Amino acid sequence: MAISEQELLRAEKHMAASREEGRAVSARYDRRRGRVIVALNTGVELAFPPRLAEGLADATPENLTEIEISPAGLGLHWPRLDADLSIAGLLHGVFGSKKWMARELGAQGGRVRSAAKAAAARANGQKGGRPRKSVLA
Repeated sequence: MAISEQELLRAEKHMAASREEGRAVSARYDRRRGRVIVALNTGVELAFPPRLAEGLADATPENLTEIEISPAGLGLHWPRLDADLSIAGLLHGVFGSKKWMARELGAQGGRVRSAAKAAAARANGQKGGRPRKSVLA
């Protein structure tokens, strides 16, 4: 399978754009703070709790300490957990796959946030919950 000159140029542009966003130069798990800390080539440090990331939520501190950085610095890999995160995704607030992110956001959206909402949900539950949709023949 041959790669065309145009495909090669497109890949080089994509790689250059990815590098401008920042590349990981070091990554570690800080047990005291309970955070994964990633230092970027731009001088920025990114820190996040593992519970926010797909594949890291239930990990032990021992499993979180071993972090590999991809050769280009664009990704992180936890070999003991077989978990991967991209630096570009982390910078954009993406901590997992689309399916995982949708499930996490859906769970947050369904949480009770006020006393009035909690009371309404309890009252609705006592009535048997949300009425079923009727099927028209």
